Amino acid sequence: MIVNETLKIIQQRRSIRSYQEEQIKEEELQVVLEAGLYAPNAGDQAWHFTAVQNRALLERLNLAAKEAARQMPIEFLKELGNNDHFNCLYGAPTLIIVSGSERAPMPLDADCAAATQNLLLAAESIGLGSCWIYFVLMAFDSPQGPALRRELKIPVDYKPYDSVVLGYKRDATVHVPERKPNLITYIR
Repeated sequence: MIVNETLKIIQQRRSIRSYQEEQIKEEELQVVLEAGLYAPNAGDQAWHFTAVQNRALLERLNLAAKEAARQMPIEFLKELGNNDHFNCLYGAPTLIIVSGSERAPMPLDADCAAATQNLLLAAESIGLGSCWIYFVLMAFDSPQGPALRRELKIPVDYKPYDSVVLGYKRDATVHVPERKPNLITYIR
């Protein structure tokens, strides 16, 4: 079996939902962001990363997302929106929002997803915990959405597609569940 550092990182990366309060180092943030810039794309790199480390703004994003969730027709989301103990950012000190140009010639959701995966793998490779978060993006559908977009300096004609939280893992050991069987079909 072929084994190398990249494959080990892919196999050990897990979604972390419990973080230490300490902010990540600037050098770590820059390494993760640069990895996102090197993701595969349709050729125009029409994405934009917004790194948020302001605690008050992170809390406002959490509350706005919960407000929007309460208006959704999906019961599970309503329950999370009404849960006073739920924080959609899991207390992480850093959030990266990945936005894509709505004027790009190709659909940007795949490009933004590839960039997001690079962010996650880079974080794991340098010992940071991370989690791909969709819930917080509902903040942009709340009444505060337009003001939040301006405050976050998301470029005009860009849509937030994905987001990642980063921080130091609260627990050092992470359980790696077995992979489900029969998920691959070979046709040779």
